[in-house]
Amino acid sequence: MPETNDIKKTVRVVQTGSPIGRRSDQEATLKGLGLNKRHRERTLEDTPAVRGMINKVKHLVRVVGEA
Repeated sequence: MPETNDIKKTVRVVQTGSPIGRRSDQEATLKGLGLNKRHRERTLEDTPAVRGMINKVKHLVRVVGEA
């Protein structure tokens, strides 16, 4: 089966809220996304797992771009 597309889709996420006072699993999700301080930005691979993590902490992050 030939590979037709080697380009990975990505999503850029910025942390907008603080995990202080939030549940520990939400803080762990932010750390799993590579975010631990406000205004930190990460470019992540666009997978269902990453989308689920973003959805879990959607009140603390903002998606700024998709490629």
